[in-house]
Amino acid sequence: MNKKTKQWTMGVVAALLAVSLTACGSNNANEGNGASAGNGGDKGEKVTIELAISKSSQDSAFVAQSLLDEFEAATNIKVNLQLLPAEQTTTVLQTKLAVDETPDIVQYNLASATTDLNLERNFEILDNEPWVSRLLNKEVLSAYGHVYSFHVSQDTGMQGVVYNKDIFKELGLEIPTTYEEFLAVCEAIKASGITPVFMPFKDAWAANIWPAAAFADYAAKNDPTLFEELNANKKKWTDVPEFETFLAQQYEIYEKGYTNADILSDSYDMAAGKFLNKEVAMMFMGDWLIQDITNQDPSMNIGLFAIPSSDDALLGASPLGGQLFIPKKAKHMAEAKKFLEFIAQKEVAQKIVDEQKYVSIFSDVTTPELPAYKQEIVDNYITPKKTTLTTDAYMLVDRSELYRSLQDQFTGSKSPKEVLAAWNEKFAALMKDKGVEGF
Repeated sequence: MNKKTKQWTMGVVAALLAVSLTACGSNNANEGNGASAGNGGDKGEKVTIELAISKSSQDSAFVAQSLLDEFEAATNIKVNLQLLPAEQTTTVLQTKLAVDETPDIVQYNLASATTDLNLERNFEILDNEPWVSRLLNKEVLSAYGHVYSFHVSQDTGMQGVVYNKDIFKELGLEIPTTYEEFLAVCEAIKASGITPVFMPFKDAWAANIWPAAAFADYAAKNDPTLFEELNANKKKWTDVPEFETFLAQQYEIYEKGYTNADILSDSYDMAAGKFLNKEVAMMFMGDWLIQDITNQDPSMNIGLFAIPSSDDALLGASPLGGQLFIPKKAKHMAEAKKFLEFIAQKEVAQKIVDEQKYVSIFSDVTTPELPAYKQEIVDNYITPKKTTLTTDAYMLVDRSELYRSLQDQFTGSKSPKEVLAAWNEKFAALMKDKGVEGF
C-alpha cells in the first residue's frame, strides 16, 4: 500500500475509533461580494451560489429551505440547488469538474470523493477556516493530512440490515446471526404477506451494501492484510472464493422471492416510504435511512443488525458521509466559504445537531441524547468492538464499474464469478492509470 493509501486508511480508522456515540457535552478574511456570516454584518450585492447534491440526499440538513432562507437573510447570498440524478451523480460531477462548469459547493462522501472526484486535484483545502479550530475530531473531515470537507457531526455511518422491530416482534423473530437463520427469517416474513427485503438496485451503489460489509467482515476475521495485498496487486479479487459466495448469497435472497420484484427499477428514494407503509421489513443499508424514516414518523421502531454473511458477522462501518466540499474552481469561493462558516456558528450548528440527533463535531456544540436505535448500535456493536470498516474505505479507485457489474448479476448477464472477474480487470486498469505501484 503506498504512502497516501496508508495515510487515508489510518485516518479513517482513527476517525472510527475516535467516535464515541454517547451524549457529550484562525481568522479567515473572506473577501468578496458576500457579507459576514454572522447576523450583524453589512450585506453586499446579491450573489447566487450553486450547491450540487444528489436527488437521493434532498433531505440533507444542509439544504433545508429554512436554513437557506436564514443564510440569505443574513448575508444576501442565495443558495441555488443543483439536484443531480441519484444514479448519475458521480458521472455528472466528474463532467462538471472536467469542463469547468463547477458548482460552488458539492455534497458528497469523503471516502468516495478521494477516488471518484480526485479530491486533491479538484477541491479546496479548508485547514485555515475559522471553524476548524473548534473541531473535536478533525480526522473524519480529513484526507492526506488536510481538512477537505465540512460537517457538524462526527458520527460514522453504520451499514447492515435496517429492520422493522415491530414486525419482528409480531412474528416472534430474533435477529439472525447466520446466513441460514436470515433465510428462515425471510421465509417467515414472506409468509406473513410482507416483502422481507427491499432492494433498490436502480441505484447501483445500493447493490454494494451487502458485499462491502461481507468482504470486510471476512478480511477482518481471516486475512487482515487482504486489502493491502489487493491494492499492491499481490492478490486478485478472483483469488478469494468467499467473495463469490457472498455475491451468490445476495442473489439467492432475490432468487427465492424475498425481495421486491422490480429491483432494477426501484430506487433508494422509495425506501423510507416502503418502511413507513410497512410494505417491507428489511433493507441492506446504512443507519442514515433509520433517521430518514423516524424523522417522518417518530413512532416507527427501526433498528440495525450486521449483514449475516457469516456467523456472528461484524457490523460494517463506513466513513462519514454527506459532507460539503468547495471545488478549487468555484466561481464564488468567498461566498461558498461563508456558507460553511454560517452553518458552523454555534447557534446554527446546535439547532441542526439537536434536530438530526448528531454526535457534535464542535467543542462548543452539545450532543443531544441519542435516539434509541443509535444507542442500541453503541451497546451492541461499538462498545464491544464488533465493527469493521467496509471495503469502500480501502478502495483507491472509482467503484462505478463494480456497482454496474453487481447490477448485471440481477439481469442474469453475469454470474458472481464473472462479476469478480470483470471487476478484477477494471480494478487493475484503474490502478495502473492511477500509477499505483505493482500494476
